[in-house]
Amino acid sequence: MFNFNNSKKLALTKKDKSNINEIDIKIKDLCNKVNLFDNYFTTSSCSGRIVFIKDETKKKHNLFLYRNHDLISLEVLKKELVKISNKEKGLIFFKQEPCLLVVSCRDKESQWKLFNLARNNGWKKSGILSLDKKFLIELISTENISFPIMNEWKILVSDEFLRVAVKKANENLKKGWEKIKRLEKFIEKIR
Repeated sequence: MFNFNNSKKLALTKKDKSNINEIDIKIKDLCNKVNLFDNYFTTSSCSGRIVFIKDETKKKHNLFLYRNHDLISLEVLKKELVKISNKEKGLIFFKQEPCLLVVSCRDKESQWKLFNLARNNGWKKSGILSLDKKFLIELISTENISFPIMNEWKILVSDEFLRVAVKKANENLKKGWEKIKRLEKFIEKIR
C-alpha cells in the first residue's frame, strides 16, 4: 500500500542512485523547494546534459561514453571523440537532452497544480505518468538535439557541423537553465 508521507521520507533520505551520485547543481535549488512542500517530493532530476551514447536498444550500465551537465567547447567535444574512437566500434549518438524533473504528488489536485504551473512556464513536454497512488508527473523542457556522430570508429560529421551543433546545444542548455530558475521563482504558487 502506497503511503505518501512514508514514501517521501524514504525518497529524501535514501542514497542517490544517479550515475553522478548527486543532484545537478543547476536544478538542486528547485528540487529543494519542491521537497519543502507537504504535497510533493522529487524522484528524479536533470538540469540538462550533453552526452555521447551507444546506440543500444537495452539500457546497460556502460551506455554513456561521455556525459556533461555544463556547456561544452568544440575542442572538448573533439578530444572526447578521439578517446571514444580508440575504443568504441559501433554507432554512437550525440545528444543534448533537456532539463527534467519527476515529482510524486500527494493527490490529483496537487498533481494538476504543479503540472499546469510547469507547462505555463516553458516545460512543454511534461506529462502525467500516473493518476493513482503515486500521482507522478514528469516535467520536461523542449530543447534537445540528437544525431549519429560516429560509426565504426569514424566521425560522421564535419567540424563545421560540430561547431554549429555545439553552439546550439549550449544555447539549449542555457534556455533550460532559465526555465529551471523561472519555475523555482513561481513554485510558491502551488501552495
